Amino acid sequence: MRYVQPSLSLLLSFMFTACVTINIYFPAAAAERAADRIIREVWDVPPAPGVPSSSAPAEDKTSRPLEVPQGDSARTSRLLDLLITPAYAQEPNLTISTPAIDKLTNSMRARHPRLEPYYQSGAIGLTNKGLIEIRDPSAVPLNERNTVRQLVADENNDRNALYREIANANGHPEWEENIRQTFASRWVANARAGWWYQDRSGAWRQK
Repeated sequence: MRYVQPSLSLLLSFMFTACVTINIYFPAAAAERAADRIIREVWDVPPAPGVPSSSAPAEDKTSRPLEVPQGDSARTSRLLDLLITPAYAQEPNLTISTPAIDKLTNSMRARHPRLEPYYQSGAIGLTNKGLIEIRDPSAVPLNERNTVRQLVADENNDRNALYREIANANGHPEWEENIRQTFASRWVANARAGWWYQDRSGAWRQK
């Protein structure tokens, strides 16, 4: 018994640290589901065929409890089950419904019909920073250019605020950059064929 007690204490200390790490780790899968839900709402895009809706996400295999071994390790496994299973079970869906987030989402949704023709013409493209940019000014009639510049600026202000608000709403302001990167990829994934976007190197490509 002299050697067992220190081992259990060490194990408890290690697993407590592991649980804390799991709970604060950026939930990438949940972030993608959250991004898809907001983007489809802003762009009024239905879920793609065969893709689960954000309200019924696919099972996350990383959230399954560990199998419990038998035999001499049963006592240790019960301890692991108490410590690890709840931590994995807490793999969350991100909070994306607060007054601030809803206001930004509604603002972007109201603006989208005015931006959409410029996505389709190639005048505007999606950047690899989760924003939009005037890609081809010549595709914008001269008398519309000031309006388009303002639309782009307003959209980017809302997007920047959205990423920040989602991070803050979930109690992790340090997640803002992760959320931005997630949205950057999901804007492109949900974009229509023919729209332009930047790849990781910054080069423009047409979807």
